[in-house]
Amino acid sequence: MVKIGNIELPEFPLLLAPMEDVSDPPFRRLCKAHGADMMYSEFISSEGLIRDAIKSRMKLDIFDYERPVGIQIFGGDEEAMEMSSKIVSTVKPDLVDINFGCPVKKVVCKGAGAGVLKDVDLMVRLTKAVIKGTDLPVTVKTRLGWDDNSINIDEVAERLQDIGVQALTIHARTRAQMYKGHSDWSHIARVKNNPRITMSIFGNGDIDSPEKALKYKNEYGIDGIMIGRAAIGYPWIFNEIKHFFKTGEHLPAPTVGDRVEAARNHLKWSMEWKGERLGIVEMRRHYTNYFKGIHSFKEYKQKLVTTDAPEDLFAIMQEIERVYAGYEFV
Repeated sequence: MVKIGNIELPEFPLLLAPMEDVSDPPFRRLCKAHGADMMYSEFISSEGLIRDAIKSRMKLDIFDYERPVGIQIFGGDEEAMEMSSKIVSTVKPDLVDINFGCPVKKVVCKGAGAGVLKDVDLMVRLTKAVIKGTDLPVTVKTRLGWDDNSINIDEVAERLQDIGVQALTIHARTRAQMYKGHSDWSHIARVKNNPRITMSIFGNGDIDSPEKALKYKNEYGIDGIMIGRAAIGYPWIFNEIKHFFKTGEHLPAPTVGDRVEAARNHLKWSMEWKGERLGIVEMRRHYTNYFKGIHSFKEYKQKLVTTDAPEDLFAIMQEIERVYAGYEFV
């Protein structure tokens, strides 16, 4: 069993990564139904929370069926991080997570996300501020370092643990790599094998199959895995990995009917949470992933991303299910 504060997770938990414009309540609900053990909100700007920005406040929505669930914040100002930690605590997530890993320029330029990797002293001060602002467990997600010449994850892990961080998720790339190139989990294994490290260490980066999940579990000795991009349009990956761990066998691949059901639920829950219009528009980015691998699908995809009426969208999905019944994915 893995523990983070008073949160008890199963042995070798599978975590859903916080992803901007993806990890909202409708998507998290799908992933939970398909085996995710713990999930996180989209990352939330500490400055946005303090300004009471509507988009930031919406990201605080969590529901009991999601638990355990963490809310992730980012920022480069100590006072703002402490205040946002207090605000986050009022909605009673199970933990507060800090993003020190986002490589996107607009975040890094504000001295937040992966930008903090260049100043570990600042990272420690920001983390202390968040811990000061909450009674909840505080965890961190970060990267190996700024670039290959400044990999500092060993120092980061020790110093964060020393001030009270209760779990660390490491994306096995540097900021300079963004999401490209090879992820190097050997650095994560070194942190995990450090006799000083007692907090849980989770690995992240390039896990996209049950075989790879098992290989990395055995090879690097981490406490669990965080899955991000591989779950977009494919929430089945969590249960597929768990089944493979137990049996060494693959679950049957999701059918077109399974994919339609997932897309239908995602759309329905998006409209319920965001409102009809926004729910429909923001769902459009997901259809390609749900129906990836279906030949001659272009016409239906075009309909899905241009149709505005919910009843018409559901009718299109019903037609897809009928037309592609029995379709076998290669």
